[in-house]
Formats: sequence, structure tokens, C-alpha cells
Amino acid sequence: MTQKFEIADRFNPSAVEQALYQHWEEQGYFKPSENPNVPSYCIAIPPPNVTGSLHMGHAFQQTLMDTLIRFHRMEGHNTLWQAGTDHAGIATQMVVERKIAAEEGKTRHDYGREAFIKKIWDWKAYSGGTISQQMRRLGNSIDWERERFTMDEGLSNAVKEVFVRLHEEGLIYRGKRLVNWDPKLLTAISDLEVENRDEKGFMYHVRYPFVDKSETFGGGYMHIATTRPETILADGCLAVHPDDERYKDVIGKMVHVPMTDRVIPVVADPYPDPEFGTGCVKITPAHDFNDYEVGKRHDIEIINLMNPDATLNDNAPERYRGLDRFEARKRIVADLDAEGYLEKIEPHELKRPYGDRSGVVIEPYLTDQWYVSVKPLAEVATKAVEDGEIQFVPKQYENLYFSWMRDIQDWCISRQLWWGHRIPAWYDETGNVYVARSEEEVRTKYNLPADLALKQDEDVLDTWFSSGLWTFSTLGWPEQTKELKMFHPTDVLITGFDIIFFWVARMIMFTMHFIKDENGKPQVPFKTVYVTGLIRDEQGQKMSKSKGNVLDPIDMIDGISLEDLLEKRTGNMMQPQLAEKIAKSTAKQFPEGIASHGTDALRFTLAALASNGRDINWDMKRLEGYRNFCNKLWNASRFVLTNEKLDLSEGEIEFSVADRWIESCFNRTVSDFREALSQYRFDLAANAIYEFTWNQFCDWYLELTKPVFANGTPAQIRAASQTLVRVLEQLLRLAHPLIPFITEEIWQKVKGFVGIEADSIMLQPFPMVNERAFDGDAEREINWLKDVIVAVRNIRAECNIAPSKGLDLLFRNIDVAEQKILEKQTVLLCAMAKLGDARVLTEGENVPLAVAKLVGNTELLVPMAGFINKETELARLTKDIEKYQNEVKRIEGKLSNEAFVAKAPEAVIAKEREKMAEYQSGLEKIREQYKAIEAL
Repeated sequence: MTQKFEIADRFNPSAVEQALYQHWEEQGYFKPSENPNVPSYCIAIPPPNVTGSLHMGHAFQQTLMDTLIRFHRMEGHNTLWQAGTDHAGIATQMVVERKIAAEEGKTRHDYGREAFIKKIWDWKAYSGGTISQQMRRLGNSIDWERERFTMDEGLSNAVKEVFVRLHEEGLIYRGKRLVNWDPKLLTAISDLEVENRDEKGFMYHVRYPFVDKSETFGGGYMHIATTRPETILADGCLAVHPDDERYKDVIGKMVHVPMTDRVIPVVADPYPDPEFGTGCVKITPAHDFNDYEVGKRHDIEIINLMNPDATLNDNAPERYRGLDRFEARKRIVADLDAEGYLEKIEPHELKRPYGDRSGVVIEPYLTDQWYVSVKPLAEVATKAVEDGEIQFVPKQYENLYFSWMRDIQDWCISRQLWWGHRIPAWYDETGNVYVARSEEEVRTKYNLPADLALKQDEDVLDTWFSSGLWTFSTLGWPEQTKELKMFHPTDVLITGFDIIFFWVARMIMFTMHFIKDENGKPQVPFKTVYVTGLIRDEQGQKMSKSKGNVLDPIDMIDGISLEDLLEKRTGNMMQPQLAEKIAKSTAKQFPEGIASHGTDALRFTLAALASNGRDINWDMKRLEGYRNFCNKLWNASRFVLTNEKLDLSEGEIEFSVADRWIESCFNRTVSDFREALSQYRFDLAANAIYEFTWNQFCDWYLELTKPVFANGTPAQIRAASQTLVRVLEQLLRLAHPLIPFITEEIWQKVKGFVGIEADSIMLQPFPMVNERAFDGDAEREINWLKDVIVAVRNIRAECNIAPSKGLDLLFRNIDVAEQKILEKQTVLLCAMAKLGDARVLTEGENVPLAVAKLVGNTELLVPMAGFINKETELARLTKDIEKYQNEVKRIEGKLSNEAFVAKAPEAVIAKEREKMAEYQSGLEKIREQYKAIEAL
């Protein structure tokens, strides 16, 4: 039976990808089987911001996740990829505030809290699904019906439950402490949202007069150096190191705070660095985190100098009240100078904290906030990693985790925003606080009268609080759902190193505190944390809009014109010079825009670049190369499916050594892929598929079958046909987790050839390692034949002999094993190398003038009567002589190195001596060839 199938000349991703994805989703192939008799496998996707769009970091991490999900689904596991988005408190509120300001000229205060929040929900309904649609374009096989949102009803209930329980356990409390304060957004923010920038500033040297007029130290003054002279007005003390001999006699003495009527002490504390500045520092507990700790140690008065908008408040002298902090700085410095307190001003390099969204300088600010006491939670979470219940890959990230967890500070969880989970706490008119899941529960729980007026806390919770519950809240907790029982703990978390502190650690702490197994043992949220590097641009720079080097993964898939790319990168820039610079660099890098590459090429590139934990410099040439790889797979499939001589009929079968070889190579590839994926070496997994597909299946096996289809017996043709189709079908299944679209498209055409009626490749089993398929004899035979064929082809190329001209091939010094291969495979060798004859020289036979190559110790001689160009051949042999001489010299250097000989095992030394003998022997043979041709 001969089959033939029509298949397009080229693979067109845009014609098939979205239709295929829609079919997969509509058929419910992304849903877990919920089969209790098979292992469950679950990944909870790190929830992208609802405000966002897919960037290269998302594409990278999600490609790796989808590869694992598709693999485990094909393994027959009960597989769930749990998706969802984060409400992104600050980011989302800012987006909507800017929108109403631009479109209506209004602020959120014009709307009021309730109406403004409705406005945000309206915006989410309209544009919040952008990233979900882009994730579909990436081929993510997510169970979309289970998609969650951190503000949906179920997750909101989980947040309230956790807050109330922690409060009841004494682990959540309200207190006045120093926080990172954003004076523009008027809220506390986390360390993650603070961006420290290197800047040029000034160091102001200021004198503090001693109260004791007779004090002669320092001319009657203590001298300090500060970068923030405006905070002098709130100083609580001066501090010196207790071991600093210069100041031992002034410890305990009092000084005047310049331009105020207050006096403060000089205290001894380990915080000041005697080598920095004057060695004496001002301590302003309300405006510096380190100063706050010093102040607590010495019971120093805390004076808050600023309003929430960073203007000076009533604790400042009247002439500075209401001034912005930087305007106040200018006036205070002028007044310090005028009143004789300013000694000098020096240029100074400093780091200044900025809000990553507001772009303003962050202020340490003393305010009432809600906190989680995390030390008890951290102890359990730390032990889980110490005991190996959770593994970090790469392992060195465990140290980063430990360093934070073992010195963890209480977590400020309240934010002064309107969008977010409102804190479930209520106040009466006298300031008493009541915590419960609702106002109704508050009245019942605390036995409050119905007419007692209560007001809910205005603050919302830090976004990281709700996302810290992600692995279990998305599965239905606090209800004990079947999903929670089936899929928790999840298997692997794939994330970036930059949120190990802020998200990974908090998930571990919260999960182990609230989720217990049937024996009461704390459950981990995931068994493995795979930490990825960053995707950088081709020069290794971090991608950012301000640098104009951001790449959109959808542009890699669909392509984009230069005009549209320039508009995307510079269209909204307010700085014309920067926009022009970015436009020039973009036009230079992408003079014709970005071509369409398709999703599979993008995914394969991302996987191939994913070496453990390292940052990745994006390489457009690699992307182009893997697009070519996809085309290579398509063309190989066309060769198989359109081969008119393909015969899959029943009858006698005679498998060739090439058939056995490709089966063995494929089996080895399956083993390599599985091993790589088990170690999260996506790069090695991709390389295994690339190497087999391009170099073994396409470049060699397809060529090895051509002589069979041209001149083989019916039994040989049937064998080659069956092997071609079987290996291709298995290869498609092997590659599917990495490149899902092209493999599905080809598989739909291949499945009929192998008698499969299933609807999708996704429903097929992933290839297993078959120990019986390993065939060392076949691999040795074909590898030797390949070496011989390549040598002959090189001779043709070097001597400029056309493939159509037949050559003879003579063998000398061939060993017994190789001679047996030659005897069995002469016909195949002659067909592949375009030879008229291939034989072994008999003893004493005169050797004709020939070009020679070495394959191992065997000499290959190609008679050159009528072909040879003497000068070209001598030049080639000269290069070979130099190569062999360099190898001999290199090994002689090793063996003459006493340290190497003393330390290296005897087997290694013996191997080096053996190699040197081979090179010396080869060198002699090449010199003999040189002499023979030189004599012509």
C-alpha cells in the first residue's frame, strides 16, 4: 500500500496558530482529568498584573511552565495549570486616575471611594483581559475556566480569613512605625517598589553648639555631616561610636539643635562609622530607618517633621511650615549659613530612593500601619527549605532566601489606597478597634449594641498579602474543596530571583501556617522553586521603556514594521532628544522592522537559552535560526508524507542498519530530553531535540533512505517507510511541549499513516525510553560510515570535484571491525558518497596517486588521476601537518609537566600517551602523502 498526502510547501504560523488554540480550548483539552488513580501535577502561574501586557520575562517563564504542563499532561498525569491575575493595587489605581484626569479632568476624590472603585471595575472589565489574550497567543495550555483574580469573591474571603485568624493569634497588630512613604501617591509602599538611584548630591557639614559654654572640644561645637539638612529640625540626639577615642569625653554632654530651642544629648552607639564623615552622626528617628533603631535603643524623642505630602508640618519653626521638603532644604541651608552653623558644603555621591511608579523621592515616614509579626512564620518556612521539603533550582538561591528569612522584620501590610482588599477592621468613635470578617460579625463577636456607630478602616492590604495566599486560595480555600485536596501542594514555582523575598517567602510562610495535611503537618505551597534569570537586550542591558530597548514577544511572533516599532518605542516620550536617540538605535538594529517568526520559534528560542539561573542576552539570530529549525522539521515531514514510494503495506520487512540506527538515536534523545527536563535544564532538552531533528533525522536518515527507495527491495522499502513514519510521529510527540503548534499541524497529517484516530497530539502519550531499542552495533556502523562519507565529501569540496563525477575509494590500515562494516555496507557507502568502487588495498598493491584522509587510524585514499590540483593539495596537506604537529606539541607539553604527571591518574596519562602515538602515526602518513604529491 503506497500513501501520499498533500502538505503545503511552507509552514505558515499565522494561518494555523490561533485556530488550533481555539480548537484546543473549546474542546477542553487544557482541563485536568481529575482522575484520582493517577499522579496529580499542578503549577500556579505567578499572577501578572491586570494592568499589564505580555513582556519577554512573562513569555520566558510561561514557555517553561507550559513545557512542563504539556509534558505531564502527555504523561497521563492529572494536570492543572492554575492561572489568574493580580489586582496590582497601586499600578491599577494610577492607570484609572490618569485616565479620568486625561478624559474628564477629574480626580478620584471628585468621584468618592465607592464610585471610583466602580470605575476601576469597569476599566478591568473593558481592558483587564489583554494579558490573558496575549498568553493564549503564546500557546499557554491553561484551564481558563478556573482563572482567578485576587479581588474576586473567593480570594477576598480567603484574605479576610487569613487576616482575622492572624489577628486572633496575635500575629497581626497595628502600630506607629517608620515606613517607606510615597508623598505623591500618599501611601506606604514596600521595599520592592523602591528604586535606589545613584545621584550626585551634597554633604552639608553643620555645627551643634555645646550647652556648656565652657566646653572647648571642637571649638565649642560637635560637627556632623548630613545629606538631609532639612531634618535637623527633628534631631533627637547625636551619636558616636563607643570605641572612637576622639569623642570619649563628650559622651553624655548636651548640644543645641541649630535654629531651635531644643537641646539633645551625645550618645554612644555602635551605628556610627568612625571612618565616615566626622564620625559623629545626627539621629532623626522619624526620618531615617537606621536612626529609628538607634532612637529606640536610647529612648530618644521621635519628632515627625512632615505632612503626608512631604511638606513641613507644625513641628517645624513657623517660617518653614507648608514648604515642600526640598524648598525647605534650600531655606534651612541659607539660614544655617547666615546664623553661623554651616561649616561647609561638599559634593557627594549618594543613593536616593524613588517610588518606582510615582517617580518621586521616597520619604521614611512615621505613621500608624498594620503589621504582620512574621518571625514565628519564618522559622517554619526556613526549616522547610533546610530539610529539603522545598528545593531551589539553582541551589545557590537558597542562600538568598536564608539571608532574608533569618533576619526578617515585621511586615507592613497596610496601604493608603482605595483599590484593594479593605482591611477588615472597624473603629468606634473612641478609637477602639474590632477585627472580624464583616461588620455584622464584629457586632456579634464583640457583643456590641446595634446603635454603636462603627467605621471600617480606610486602608487596603498590600498586594503581596493576597498574592501570598495564591497556591491555596486559587484552589478554593478556606473551603476544603476537591481541588485543594487534589492539587495542593503544587509542584513547581517558576519565578524571578527579585521576588524571592516579597512573594516566594511569604507564600511559604502563609501556606505552612494555614494548610496542614491529614496528620496536621504543615504543607509546603510547592516542592521546587525554579529561579530564572532576566531577559536582557543583545548588549546585556536590562530592557526598559526609558532605554527604548523593550521587545514585545507578540512582535516576535507576528512581526512589526519599522514605522510601527518606532511609534511603539517613542510615541509617548516627552523628551524629544531621548526619542530621537532611541529612534536612531532602533532603525539601525531593525532597518526593516521585525519579521514574523511564529510562536514555536519564539518558544524554542526561549527554552534553548534557559540555562539555569543565568541572565539571558536576547539574540535575534538565534530566533531566526530556530525559525529555520521549524522550517526544517516541516520540510522533512513533507519529504515523508509526499514520498510516492512510501509503502506501509503488510508484507515482508527487512530493516537496514540505518533503520536500526535512527531508532536507537531517537531512543537516546528521548532519554536525554527526559533527564534534562527532570533537572529543569530546558536548554539541554531543546538542544537534544534540535540535534536529533536536524543532524540525525533530517541530514542523515532521510538521505540514507533515498538509496533504499531508489533501488531497495520491497521488504527494505517497507522497513524504511515504517521507520520514517514511526520516528517522525514520535518525534512530533517529543517536541510538542516545546513547539506545540507546528507539531500539532504536522501530526494531524501523520496520524493516519500510523493508524491513530485521536483528535489531538495533546492526548497522546509522551515517548518512553525503550531499553531494547538501543542498538550500539548500528550506531557504531553508521557513525563510521558517516565519518567516511564526510571525508569523501570534504575531498570533493577541497579538490572542487562535482558530486556527479564518480570516485573510487581505497582503504589502508583498516581494522577488522571496520572491514566487516565495509563488507556489509559497500552498496550503501557507494550510493551515499557517490563512489564507483570502495575496497581495501591488498598487501603489496601499488598505491596510485591519491588524496588521503584519516578516519581514526584508517587511511582513505581517493585516486586523483585527472582530478588533482597539485598546489591545492599540497596546501591542504600543509594545514593537516601543522594541525597534527600542534596536537603532538600540546600533549608533549602536558606529559613534560611534572605537576600534571604527579597529580593525574595513571589512566589519564596513559590515554594522553595513546593519543600522542596516534597523532605521531598520522603525521607520518600525511608527510608520506605530501612527498608523493610533491614528486609529481
